Amino acid sequence: MNEKILIIDNQYFPCINLIKKSIKFSHVKIESCDTFQKNSFRNRCVIAGSNGLINLSVPVEKGRDQKTPYREVKISQEKWQIQHWRTIVSCYQRAPFFEYYSNDIKQLIFSNVNYLFEINFNILLYINKLLKNKIQIEQTDDFIFSYDNSQFEDARNTWKPTNFQQGEGVRYFQVFEDRIGFQPNLSILDLLFCEGPNALHLLSNSE
Repeated sequence: MNEKILIIDNQYFPCINLIKKSIKFSHVKIESCDTFQKNSFRNRCVIAGSNGLINLSVPVEKGRDQKTPYREVKISQEKWQIQHWRTIVSCYQRAPFFEYYSNDIKQLIFSNVNYLFEINFNILLYINKLLKNKIQIEQTDDFIFSYDNSQFEDARNTWKPTNFQQGEGVRYFQVFEDRIGFQPNLSILDLLFCEGPNALHLLSNSE
């Protein structure tokens, strides 16, 4: 177990490699003092459908180009939850562990939360609990541009929509792999629905 403190960004249903990274540390801090950044996974995740990759985006008030502190970004009142849930059902209803996790995931999506940071943090706590991962998760108190690498490992913004599939990542059988090939580093939803309790083993033992 790495004794440094890992600093990560707060993603919406995080990508697999972020979770894989975090479970190797005993102490993780979520960046909570930065500004909202477009072209990031703060308000989106990527899942796989029969015809390819699908982006699920959470609409935010004032649009994606705002420079509002991330913790103050409000979720738009558009009916995005219905679209997200219908898409997830369409993609994963045949996955081996969909029924096992579907109620919890649906509750997270339809939770009465107004702020993007809050729903993402709740999702991360749920995933950590589901994986039975005994790590300490906190939020940062101040924005620090550059951390002392003797005490911290800064993984903020490591995985973005423009580069998240670089490298092989965790390997497992996916629902539509026979049609679109294996898709590395999707949302953690893909791994959970496909592998269930075996997810932690795969995350822990992959390079």
